[in-house]
Amino acid sequence: MKWYADRPIRLTRQVVADLLAVGWVALWIWVATTVHDWVLELRAPGDGLVSAGGSIRDVFTNAADKARDVPLVGDDLSGALGNGTKAGETLTSAGNAQIGVVEDSAFWLAAALVVIPVLFLLVTWLPVRLRYARKAAGIEKLRDKPDLLALRALTSLSPRQLAKFDGDPAVAWRTGDTDVIDELARRELAALGVRA
Repeated sequence: MKWYADRPIRLTRQVVADLLAVGWVALWIWVATTVHDWVLELRAPGDGLVSAGGSIRDVFTNAADKARDVPLVGDDLSGALGNGTKAGETLTSAGNAQIGVVEDSAFWLAAALVVIPVLFLLVTWLPVRLRYARKAAGIEKLRDKPDLLALRALTSLSPRQLAKFDGDPAVAWRTGDTDVIDELARRELAALGVRA
C-alpha cells in the first residue's frame, strides 16, 4: 500500500492529518489521566473512614485486652469493648468499599474518555487513509499504462474538467491521440498525488 502522496501539497495535508490524529489521541489520553486523578481525589473520605475505623478498632482492642484483667467483670467488659472493635472494623470496611467504588469509577471514566474518541477517530479518519492507500497503490501499478489511466480519468474527472480539453477527450482517447491520453493519465495520477 502507498500511504503518502508524492506531490508536496497532498503529502503535507496527509502528514498534518496524521499528526492531528496522533494529537487527538494524545489529548484524550491526557484528559483521561487528568480526570482519573481528579476522581481519585474523591477517595479522601474513604481514606478517612479507613483511618478512623482503624484507630477506633485499635483503641477498643487495646481496651478490651486490658479490661480482661479487671477482676470479676473483666470478661464481660472485654466483650462489651469488643463491640467497639467491631464498629471500627465496620468503618474500615465501609471506607474500603467507598475507595473501591471511587477507584473503579476513575478507571472506567478514564477508559471511556480514551476509547470513545479513539473509536470516533478509527471510524472517521482511518477509512479515509486506508481508501487512499488502496487507490494510490492501484493507480501506481497503472503508471506505465497510460491508456487505462486515461480511461479512468474519463470516468472520474468532473464534467467541468473534461470540458477544458480541446474537442472531445473521449473521442481523442478512442482514436489514440497520445497527447490527450497522456494528459488524461497525468490528471488521474495527480488526482491522487502520484507522480507521473
